[in-house]
Amino acid sequence: MDFRLLESLIEIASPTGEEYKMKDFLLDYVKKEQKNWRNTPQILEGEGLQDCLILVFGQPSTAVYVHIDTVGFTARYENQLLSIGSPEYTKNDSLVGCDNLGDILCQAETDKHGRLFYKFGRGIERGTSLTYQPNFSEQETLISSPYLDNRLGIFVALELAKELSNGALVFSCGEEHGGGYAGFLARNLYESYNIKQALIADVTWDTDGVHRGNGVVISMRDAFIPRRKFVDAIIRIAETSGVAYQLEVEGAGGSDGSEIQKLPYPIDWCFIGAPVTNPHTAREAIYKSDVTQMIALYKVLLAEL
Repeated sequence: MDFRLLESLIEIASPTGEEYKMKDFLLDYVKKEQKNWRNTPQILEGEGLQDCLILVFGQPSTAVYVHIDTVGFTARYENQLLSIGSPEYTKNDSLVGCDNLGDILCQAETDKHGRLFYKFGRGIERGTSLTYQPNFSEQETLISSPYLDNRLGIFVALELAKELSNGALVFSCGEEHGGGYAGFLARNLYESYNIKQALIADVTWDTDGVHRGNGVVISMRDAFIPRRKFVDAIIRIAETSGVAYQLEVEGAGGSDGSEIQKLPYPIDWCFIGAPVTNPHTAREAIYKSDVTQMIALYKVLLAEL
């Protein structure tokens, strides 16, 4: 599989609140590439959706949600940094950004109170966002990079777009920092297209129960609990598909599915993704085989659900 598109996605900085950069890239990409796809989608975007983007293929019954924001940092006063989401910064990580005075490449350090400060040759304008410096590495079996969460989900969605007949691909905002737009988008799709099924394409953590290299992960629950009948239907399809998969059971964490479950609408959802190590760091890592299994399972589910 060619992962050059994934590398290109990782080059684009779009921390929570600044997703427009990724949205603009995606819109240009879709308009350029859709002539090569099996079917041409309806493109939903504009002021009413802010920085979100939806691609609707055929007569969809299921939507795939991928968030396009990342964790990062905001420059405050007196060289202070505030977290966007929950980044796991470690010593010597490089951060990049840009303010009205020019490009920024810096590092950070913590004081005795655990507060984070940037080290740079000048003051950074307050409110400037900083993100991990891209450092994409592809090996024979492994990919290591910042922001596999959730550039991988975007990559998977764009792979699905090539052959998708019926379904919606939803590129959402705001997932990493206190909720997000998924609920609003799900309501829109329910009311406009009667879409009652949602699959959350994201990455999950390599834990004591799910491991890299063992296949795509179907989450039975996290801090939120999806309807078991829907999850069981997905597991049955996975079992007969020949795709390598793992079952995840957690009591914490969440995703775009959390926002969908809060809606007063009967929309089923399930999180399905690949496991990574070193989450929210500059060195997330994933097995390429898990990515191919993730794409394979999504293709089957979109055809059979």
